[in-house]
Amino acid sequence: MTDHRVTVASRTYRLLDYATKIVGLALVAAGLEVGGATTTGLLLGLGGTALGLTTVFIEKRQ
Repeated sequence: MTDHRVTVASRTYRLLDYATKIVGLALVAAGLEVGGATTTGLLLGLGGTALGLTTVFIEKRQ
C-alpha cells in the first residue's frame, strides 16, 4: 500500500499549521456568531474544524 502523505519543509509546515489553525478558528467563531444551530453556523463550524485539522495529514521534512 502506498503512503500518500504530503511532505514539506519544517518552516513551511509551521506556517501552514499556524495559518490553518487561525483560519479554522475564525470560521468556527463565525459559525457561532451566525448561530450554532443554523445550517450556515453548522457548515462554518464543520468547515473550520476540518481546516484546523488539515496539517495532521502533512509531514515535516527534517
